[in-house]
Amino acid sequence: MSDLLQMFQTIPGIIIAFSFHEWGHAYAAYKMGDPTARNLGRMTLNPLAHIDPLGFLMMVIAGFGWAKPVPVNPNNYRNYRAGELVVSLAGVTVNLILAIIGTVVLVILSKYNGIGFRVSGSAIGYTYTVGTSGSVLTAMTMLISFATFNLALMVFNLIPVFPLDGFHVAEVTLSKVLGPTPFRFLRNYGQYILIGILLLGRFGLSFVGTISGGIFSGLLKLVLMLFGMPAEQI
Repeated sequence: MSDLLQMFQTIPGIIIAFSFHEWGHAYAAYKMGDPTARNLGRMTLNPLAHIDPLGFLMMVIAGFGWAKPVPVNPNNYRNYRAGELVVSLAGVTVNLILAIIGTVVLVILSKYNGIGFRVSGSAIGYTYTVGTSGSVLTAMTMLISFATFNLALMVFNLIPVFPLDGFHVAEVTLSKVLGPTPFRFLRNYGQYILIGILLLGRFGLSFVGTISGGIFSGLLKLVLMLFGMPAEQI
């Protein structure tokens, strides 16, 4: 029952993270001169335009999934190199902003409800009095899930493996140095590399989770410090 409740608590964060991520790509492409996504109705925050039913179901059940890729035509960019970089980084930038907002709201909610945090590495806990509202604790759990999922989506998409955003960034910035061979290899075998990464995650070897958890821990401690709430060490 608790697992089912936790699953439903993560769904809003997943929907928002995916929708904003894809909107970020579409909006950036439009600003760089390519109206393709806008013309196809993808420059919107409406989740129905972005959520892939199977990808969403896989994310909720299995912990990994996908949204509908935003179609772009790089030939329309006013500056190809700049356009590729901006559009590729737009989605992860939006996810980082959402994670920061979620963490700030989390700290404000805890501050005004007398809830303290315990932080050690990527482990997060909090202390509260017996009379603390259950709805407040639920909201905090959802905010933590929201922030960490956005950070995990950011970290995962920055992996330099095709077809992820990190691949396009690496190709634009390093192809002249490394030549086309490594990027041709990643285009041909990227899907198998990603399957390997996801399988490692299912066996508890998720570097994406480790990195995103560490980023969230550092972000939380920074925001707590800004609000004058030192985190207790576990």
